[in-house]
Amino acid sequence: MNDTQRPTWCEIDLSAIEHNYLAIDAHVGSSQVMPIVKADAYGHGHRQVAQRLQELNAPCLGVAYVEEGIALRKADITLPIHVLGGAVERQIPLFLEHDLTFTAPSVDKLHQIDEAAQSAKTEAKVHLKIDTGMERIGVHHYNADNLLQAALNCRSIKVEGIFSHFASADAPDLQFARLQLERFLEVLDFYPRHDLPTPVRHIANSSAILALPEAHLDLVRPGLLIYGVSQLTEAVTNINIKAALSWRSEVVYFKVVEAGNPVSYGGTWAPTEATRVVTLPVGYADGYRRALSNRAQVIINNQKHNVVGRVCMDQTMIDIGNSSAYNGDQATLIGSSADHRITVEDLAEWADTIPYEILTAITARVPRRWQP
Repeated sequence: MNDTQRPTWCEIDLSAIEHNYLAIDAHVGSSQVMPIVKADAYGHGHRQVAQRLQELNAPCLGVAYVEEGIALRKADITLPIHVLGGAVERQIPLFLEHDLTFTAPSVDKLHQIDEAAQSAKTEAKVHLKIDTGMERIGVHHYNADNLLQAALNCRSIKVEGIFSHFASADAPDLQFARLQLERFLEVLDFYPRHDLPTPVRHIANSSAILALPEAHLDLVRPGLLIYGVSQLTEAVTNINIKAALSWRSEVVYFKVVEAGNPVSYGGTWAPTEATRVVTLPVGYADGYRRALSNRAQVIINNQKHNVVGRVCMDQTMIDIGNSSAYNGDQATLIGSSADHRITVEDLAEWADTIPYEILTAITARVPRRWQP
């Protein structure tokens, strides 16, 4: 390790991401796989992850915003890139300039895209967005015929795909997810009714890839699963995936705290007897959430120890009891160390949130180190 590097960092295993992509691809059979690399590839580094996926000949990539698509183009990513989120009218020329695929969630937006493409003397690539129960963006399923018909009348648009999004494919009860799929399939009936070829159909996110094989259709959109994390139980996570991200820090201070002396802001924890407490240079400004206070564990010298007192902006205290730890000893916040492991899912449970938020909340001031 470079002595000048900060003693808190994330390690990203790109071979694990490759393994996960290939495992998902094998699992879904004839369906194609669109890895989702939005939000800096869920904190794993959009450029590095996208480059590896491009080397694997992934058919396309998904992002949330046009700015993310442009960043990938500047990183020499030539794969088709679908911007899944909504866009305002002034951004439409950026899609055309950088060869990005649009989401068309309404007739008005479709017309805006068509007019801009005509003016630019080009053809816009579009996926139509159907709202089957998320109530976010997309035309309601019961009004979808209007959007599909309007797309047929556009002169400078190529409808490559049509898609929806599950609201609760990670729930124990999949009744609503199945209702959404049923609604989506009813919308898709427009094409055979009009003797038209059906565009690429997609609705399955990570949880649906695992729990709803009937939703795989032509294309699936793994996000969390690409990075080796799942919201579902191990029994449902029926693909052999590998966690790609580890989060490490180092001990920077050691002290003995006497019985009854409170630790950190607000004095929310104090030992009942003298104990050894070490400080790690990581806190909520790094994305190690304040909600982990007095709840999380870290691994130091092959033992799990408790986070004690409130997590600070830049520092976190750990009770190591009678164990020993020295400045420079490594602490594992996420990942494996000897006989122990702490997962993203663990941190999510301790913080009463979801794995997505844990990963995407790790801030840019935490250096990333990529392993091939």
